[in-house]
Amino acid sequence: MEADRVGGAGDDRGDRTGATGVTTRAATRATARQALFVGGSWAEPDGGHYAVIDPATEETAGWAPEASRDQVLAACAAAREAFGPWSRTSPEERAAVLGRAARIIAGRIGEYAELARAETGATTATARAMQVGVAAARFRRYARVEPAEWAIQPQINEAGPMGRAGVMGALAVRQPVGVVTCVTSYNNPWANPAGKIAPALAMGNTVVVKPAPQDPLSVYRMAEALEAAGVPPGVVNVVSGSRTEVGEAAVESPDVDMVSFTGSTAVGQRIAEVCGRGMKRQLMELGGKGAAVVFDDADLGSAVAGIGTTFSFYSGQICTAPTRVLAQRGVYDRLVEQLAAYASRLKVGDPRERDTVVGPVISAAHRDRVESYVELGRKEGAVVVAGGERPDLPKGFYVPPTLLADCTNDMRVAREEIFGPVVVVIPFDDEEEGVELANDTDYGLIDYVWSGDVARAFRVARRLRAGGVGVNTVGRNMEAPFGGFKKSGVGRDVGSYALHAYSEVQAIVWPG
Repeated sequence: MEADRVGGAGDDRGDRTGATGVTTRAATRATARQALFVGGSWAEPDGGHYAVIDPATEETAGWAPEASRDQVLAACAAAREAFGPWSRTSPEERAAVLGRAARIIAGRIGEYAELARAETGATTATARAMQVGVAAARFRRYARVEPAEWAIQPQINEAGPMGRAGVMGALAVRQPVGVVTCVTSYNNPWANPAGKIAPALAMGNTVVVKPAPQDPLSVYRMAEALEAAGVPPGVVNVVSGSRTEVGEAAVESPDVDMVSFTGSTAVGQRIAEVCGRGMKRQLMELGGKGAAVVFDDADLGSAVAGIGTTFSFYSGQICTAPTRVLAQRGVYDRLVEQLAAYASRLKVGDPRERDTVVGPVISAAHRDRVESYVELGRKEGAVVVAGGERPDLPKGFYVPPTLLADCTNDMRVAREEIFGPVVVVIPFDDEEEGVELANDTDYGLIDYVWSGDVARAFRVARRLRAGGVGVNTVGRNMEAPFGGFKKSGVGRDVGSYALHAYSEVQAIVWPG
């Protein structure tokens, strides 16, 4: 994931003088200036406000609060104070709050999706279904109560220094970790925070959410929904800002027990260093450079449609995208030709228009970064067979679907995460070479295999060093564990695995 520092990369345009009177939700909406959510209250930010820019129009979509370090630490302290009472509520009580939040979010999907579109540049359909819709589904999922303890097979112990001989019973219990700082990504300001907040609350934790500076307004709407759903004061806190100190304080606070981060590998490494000093638990979902291994006997229509999601889904700003295509030589030319044709058919433009498929990337700076990689690919010897030139549009941070062919795995465009609608294609000869190339990367989040030989596809999948592998699909099972090998992250979440991630295992032993 793209981010420049612990606090994230922000746009410093806009007023920082500190707007007055932003203390309630009604006032926030009337002035379009957001307040912080700390300890159950809406508070004026010490650092004033900064502009959130609509990537499609380059106009101001709203004003986000700039928290001070003291306000972030106050949010962490509020979460610590609320942890004891919240952790002692029953799973059923916590589930009821999450269920009400899911219904509120689902009931306001149109309003929330329009905000998400304005902040992120996502198409309206994507904002409704994959951002707000998925967020509601995640709250609904964790409103389902699951067992938090399980019996362990009794064991007969011999007499020893720790006690007398006899049968020992044991119980394993999942306990909440404590206060969790959730640092979320800019590519999906609804589904990503919901995937952290909902399982953390379900397990009895309290949270401090630090949203990405580019699009924090949606996360405040989520906080409003949780407040309306009855979450007690201090259980959920939201603090935003474009300055480094905001993210740093949310990670460093002695009141924080765990950090859940989605973002770039470089920022994740710095957060891990801070967590290491405090022995804080971590859940890291970092960068990716997903390999799509396409064999000669693959269904090319299915492969092209799957790989083509890199061009359209969040405009390629997604760490799970199959951005590095490894094509067996017998199918290489046809695959390149069909991918180029697919890319050229996708409409790039205003995400509010129903037929738009590819919207803008998040910012001018990120557009420039993606374009610099395309130019680098040319210099490295890649052939641009689709895209490569900035669209002729009057406003917006647009990058066209771009296909780079004749690449080699040692090129930077094949090794580094571009995080845009750019796909590179590399030829290979046989299965052994395909596996070797796929694994020759610093990343290992999700890889893909396309083959008409299902036995071979599963054989290859088991050899890939990635946290997930899609066989003839880019679809996901939302109960399957999600996370990465190598520099793509630490830990697993999604489904019941998220409940494991936001808990500690405690053993209780007694004489039988």
